[in-house]
Amino acid sequence: MKRRVGSTLIEQVVVIAVLGVCSATIVAGGSRMLDAASVHNAAREVSELFAMARDRAMATGTRTAIRLDVAQNRMTVHARQDTLARIELYRDHAVHLEATRDSMAYLPSGLGYGAANLRVIVSRGASRDTINVSRLGRVRR
Repeated sequence: MKRRVGSTLIEQVVVIAVLGVCSATIVAGGSRMLDAASVHNAAREVSELFAMARDRAMATGTRTAIRLDVAQNRMTVHARQDTLARIELYRDHAVHLEATRDSMAYLPSGLGYGAANLRVIVSRGASRDTINVSRLGRVRR
């Protein structure tokens, strides 16, 4: 009797189907991880932008404003006519920006002006992160 060497077509199709299911599971989990990492990094950058604006206002004794452009997914820090910093959230992190206000400012004392109930939401896919700015101008994630 001859011994058979190799595998049948049915066995190969089953192996390919199992590999397809495994790779689809890995890709779906990997995209969720990428979304979460992008949102986390963008939220950290937004928090740092608020901290930088507050520090600048207290160091120079001038009002420093932050503009939140939701349509362009952009945040800009201004002091008088100067643009101090700008972050492009969609370009840099592929995340979307939502905000309850379009701007706020830090007074030279470090207190937030127009910051009452300011909430900034950064999202991508199913991942979301919320940054709250208090009346005192403090940032909390």
